[in-house]
Amino acid sequence: MIQRISDILAMIRFSHTVFAMPFALLAAVMAWNAPAPAGVDIRFSWRELLGIVLCMVFARSAAMALNRLADRKIDAENPRTQTRHIPAGILSVSEVTLFTVACSIGFVASTLLFWPNWLPLVLSVPVLLFLFGYSYTKRWTALAHFWLGASLMLAPIAAWIAIRGAAILADPLDLLPAVTLGAAVLLWVAGFDIIYACQDAQFDRDAKLHSVPSTFGVAGALRIAAACHALMIGALALLPVVYPMLGLIYWLGVAAVASLLIYEHALVRPDDLSRVNLAFFHVNTIVGVGLFVVTTIDLLLW
Repeated sequence: MIQRISDILAMIRFSHTVFAMPFALLAAVMAWNAPAPAGVDIRFSWRELLGIVLCMVFARSAAMALNRLADRKIDAENPRTQTRHIPAGILSVSEVTLFTVACSIGFVASTLLFWPNWLPLVLSVPVLLFLFGYSYTKRWTALAHFWLGASLMLAPIAAWIAIRGAAILADPLDLLPAVTLGAAVLLWVAGFDIIYACQDAQFDRDAKLHSVPSTFGVAGALRIAAACHALMIGALALLPVVYPMLGLIYWLGVAAVASLLIYEHALVRPDDLSRVNLAFFHVNTIVGVGLFVVTTIDLLLW
């Protein structure tokens, strides 16, 4: 049983939860600290924090497991992915299917931790279906990277809704800071996913799968990824306009993120993709966790 759990966690790249989780937690910290409309009580809650963590873990796990199910035949044909758990026979289709269903139920059930805020429960199934949709996008559009980005964009938006549901119902513009932060996440994820997909550019062409690298070439894809990351910095620069509580420490964090993204792009060249994994995981982990830490410190000192 322990080995099976270990295999499942490895299959869904559980450690990659660090990409979206910091932004969900950052949105939560911002939501708790933002002024509330008259008559609406918003304060820190351990129950809400637990709900955000559980929803993030269950939703991402379900989506990743379904992705592995949907791509199992493609993975078996791609030399880079032939050793993944389903094509390698380490995990069976029935086991992964059961895990996907269990995580989906866990995600919906976890939204009850935000009750009497009913919005998370009502939105849980549409959100899950949107996350599941990503697994099929590369079969028909090169914009699959942006669908993935939009999926992770939902993390800060959903966390904000879970905490400030009453405030949003009173004034829908209350959601604007979360949408702005979510736009930064969308552009960030799309950019680094395009970089990661450069490894499979030729395979995707041969398999008639759609991606930015297979459509525009590796050099063109890297330029598009750089543009996405430049726009991400623009979105982060816009955040203090719609959320004026952010100060100097936040701006130092944005400058650090910009420097890290420049470094990420310096690691990868059209004729040398050997450091893609370093750019993909290590640098982006620092980006997400680092921005959460510095922004939280900024708000706590505000």
